[in-house]
Amino acid sequence: MEFAEEDIIRLSIALVIGGLIGAEREYHGKAAGFRTMIMICVGSALFTMVSGRIGGSGDRIAANIVNGIGFLGAGIIFREDNRVKGLTTAATAWAVSALGMCLGSGHYDIALIGFVFILGSLLLLVNFTKRIQKWNQTRDYKIVTVFRNKTLNQYEKFFEECGLSPTRSQQQRIGAQMIGRWRVDGSEKNHEKCIKRLLNDPDVKEFTF
Repeated sequence: MEFAEEDIIRLSIALVIGGLIGAEREYHGKAAGFRTMIMICVGSALFTMVSGRIGGSGDRIAANIVNGIGFLGAGIIFREDNRVKGLTTAATAWAVSALGMCLGSGHYDIALIGFVFILGSLLLLVNFTKRIQKWNQTRDYKIVTVFRNKTLNQYEKFFEECGLSPTRSQQQRIGAQMIGRWRVDGSEKNHEKCIKRLLNDPDVKEFTF
């Protein structure tokens, strides 16, 4: 069977759509950027086109695209400073593969609407995400202070006075020093207020947040 003109159109659109979404990821310095998103979108379109020609068992080829993208997404996600990063990029790769499948099967209308929703979410919801983070943030605090009785309870009250909600985790005493760790929830404004008070506390030898 000859390579049809429509097949070239499908792959070309997949290249453009994948490239546009990849350009947004590349601009923000993400792990899976311009070329990666193109390969995902074009590759998914190719697999879908091939599965359509094979028929029968071809449905399994298309279904396995999702599993393959899952392995790729797992490589994008990583942990840094007790925080998981790369989830948005991994989800984007998963969504781009769906666009490729739509294009490969000739469903241009679904692909176009999906593309608008995906790129729109990446571009337009950034400021909204930042606003949500200002309303509530989860930070991990580590405080090294002079050991005294009820030292850790003192700092838990301290967090609460700043309008924060602390959850104590690991604690350790080394000589005359006490090390406490908390996972703390609250607004960015209250976190900043807390940090200023910790900086002015003479008993605090060291702290990270």
